[in-house]
Amino acid sequence: MGIELITLLIVASLLGLMALGVPLGITTLTVSLATAILYFGTRAGFFIVAANVGEVLHKYELIAVPFFVFMANVLERSGIARSLFDSMAIMGGRFRGSVAVQTCVVAVVLAAMSGIMGGEIVMLGLIALPQMLRLGYDRKLSIGIICAAGALATLIPPSVVLIVYGLAAQVSITKLFAASALPGLMLASLFIAYILVRVRLNPGLAPIFDIPETGLPLFRRMKFLKGVILPGLLIGAVLGVIYSGIATVTEAAAIGAVGALVVAAARKELTWVMARDAMRQTVLTVGSIIWLVLGAVSLIGIYNRIGGGEFLRGTLNALDIAPILVIVVMMLIVMVLGTFLEWIAIIFITVPIFAPVVVDLGFDPVWFGVLFAMNIQIYYLSPPFGPACFFLKSVAPKGIELQEIFAAVLPFIALQAVGLFLVLFFPEIALWLPGLFE
Repeated sequence: MGIELITLLIVASLLGLMALGVPLGITTLTVSLATAILYFGTRAGFFIVAANVGEVLHKYELIAVPFFVFMANVLERSGIARSLFDSMAIMGGRFRGSVAVQTCVVAVVLAAMSGIMGGEIVMLGLIALPQMLRLGYDRKLSIGIICAAGALATLIPPSVVLIVYGLAAQVSITKLFAASALPGLMLASLFIAYILVRVRLNPGLAPIFDIPETGLPLFRRMKFLKGVILPGLLIGAVLGVIYSGIATVTEAAAIGAVGALVVAAARKELTWVMARDAMRQTVLTVGSIIWLVLGAVSLIGIYNRIGGGEFLRGTLNALDIAPILVIVVMMLIVMVLGTFLEWIAIIFITVPIFAPVVVDLGFDPVWFGVLFAMNIQIYYLSPPFGPACFFLKSVAPKGIELQEIFAAVLPFIALQAVGLFLVLFFPEIALWLPGLFE
């Protein structure tokens, strides 16, 4: 049986099982096990799948994921997001659109504290969305900025997406973090510029945030920065030890987890119930991630053993188009897969195949990793799946429908596409900062 037919049968099996409602991790694990048994026999098939799974679970860098997830859960329950939003809103003063702009800034800070997207959007949806709606902000503008800015956690270090990409592509996670910083800030700047232009053209979209504190002189408003100090110190500690070379990403994640507990204790929010709930949610989140990792790794491992990886790499290398267009084709494949696969499965299924081709074409796999993360960010917003939209819907005030959320994110998807093409055609946006650490 030719590898082309095997590839079609594997894809058909994946789609069929998912259509029946089988969880993705179980689906990929089942298909990989069935393929291994058919090719290598029962005993050898089980051994090969177990060996593939064991290899990825022994990767030291993977430990960073539960640490960063735990840090995010502790910070979420310590009330720091609410204090951070209040402080930044007051510091923004009385200019039109300030609350929307501050929401974007707070989202960047939260992304740098957590590395995961879902919790951030839930926090912003609970805190910022009611505030903007109460102040009379346009509903679509408010919804769109929360989804788009919340999804920045896929790109802003310490992004869990970049950690998983680094494991799959076997590239430096520290370099990935450095490379993603400027593109992440660039996207946030595009969002802010869009807000300011929209409210300038149509002032009715964003009334002025008029409370007594915003009218104080700047030096008197400085006292409200106390809500920024602790998260700022935590972010500085985590990213500082990574970029300075003092600690690995995994060690920095452990520092972040301990630091989150210190922050919660300083705010007098550290209780046994809070710590227990944070640990429980961490286990649930990481458990689902690990199942997806195991299934995707076992599937791609078996597929590579039967020659599938070489077939796909050869197909990509044989495309009679400019090398940069091959990268565009890869991005389009990721976008298509994003309509029915989780991001972890997309990474482990595509990156081991794409990364060698990227190197063969003369491109930097770190740069490609940033493009990949930006593509995943677009997938987070894009209908019909759009996880960010569903996260916001789960906490949105009554009357906000999913269709309205999908419509609200469309301008921000366009801005993300602009950012993606800027990094695609101007690689130095991503590679300048990592170059400083070499």
